[in-house]
Amino acid sequence: MLEIRNLQVSSDGKEILRGVSLRIKPGEIHALMGPNGSGKSSLSLALMGHPRYQITSGRVKLDGVNIATLTPDKRAKAGLFLAMQYPVAVPGVSVANFLKTSVKNLKSEVKTPEFVKHLKGKMGELRIDENFAGRGINDGFSGGEKKKMEVLQLSIIEPKYAVLDETDSGLDVDALKLVAGGIKKASGPKIGILLITHYQRILKYIKPDFVHILVDGKIVRSGTHKLAELIESKGYVGIKNEELRMKN
Repeated sequence: MLEIRNLQVSSDGKEILRGVSLRIKPGEIHALMGPNGSGKSSLSLALMGHPRYQITSGRVKLDGVNIATLTPDKRAKAGLFLAMQYPVAVPGVSVANFLKTSVKNLKSEVKTPEFVKHLKGKMGELRIDENFAGRGINDGFSGGEKKKMEVLQLSIIEPKYAVLDETDSGLDVDALKLVAGGIKKASGPKIGILLITHYQRILKYIKPDFVHILVDGKIVRSGTHKLAELIESKGYVGIKNEELRMKN
């Protein structure tokens, strides 16, 4: 499993996460929700080893191995994947070459004919034009195209655990359905997913096993997919106040 225990994270001397704990097993989908500034994206970047986000306390274990001190490339080789909230453009590096090299470095030797066939199949499922395979990564792509590309990478690389940071942002209804379908298909019984989102709309297509609410750097409540529906009616502030009343 991917085990996050009492994780505390700081950036530029400011504490952002204040004791976050999660356990994600293969095949499980966990949704992490919360208002702006609650620390959701900071958690995703800290898990992947971004140098601006220092883990000051707690631990992160992937299948029993502590990865908190590993470099990002070694975390990727251990089986961790991050779909970024704002995917970067890499002009001059084609999508096909990037994905082929990634699979080769993370797993094993790749046979070109089989890889090309597999890539075309996955692109077809996401309705990505095959011409995009020869274009630079995210170079001139629209917001929706970038998000589809993140899901394509997830489908091709097939990590053990994936952190998807607001993969639903900026998508129209049709694109949202395609991306949600791609995530569901990629998750399967072997890949555990942490899906970070603001809204319930993607959860109408992806039914998470667990929903967690992050507020002010702490998980204030966890539950089933029905918790997302409660957020729609009460909002994050209402749920936080409800938790405070219960504690008092």
